[in-house]
Amino acid sequence: MRSILDIVLIVLQMYIWLLIASAVLSWLIAFNVVNTRNQFVAMVADFLYRITSRSCADPADDAQSRGLDVSPVILILLILLIENVIGRYIYPNVF
Repeated sequence: MRSILDIVLIVLQMYIWLLIASAVLSWLIAFNVVNTRNQFVAMVADFLYRITSRSCADPADDAQSRGLDVSPVILILLILLIENVIGRYIYPNVF
């Protein structure tokens, strides 16, 4: 059972890193630091938007219309809360 909890914790950590990458990329697109006409940037943006369940129709238009999106920060805080609950209360009580 602990191995399942370890896998859950690893998946949550990976998702946090994907959220951070997605937020940074959306900010870079919003400030026109990177260009989505570049095929590699477009592929990475599309992957990150799909994996983080954001709108993937056109990341450049989406980033320009919403400005700075701080919702990933809130989601990261919630994931960290879940990790702490698992680590402090559930993990020690599982054999």
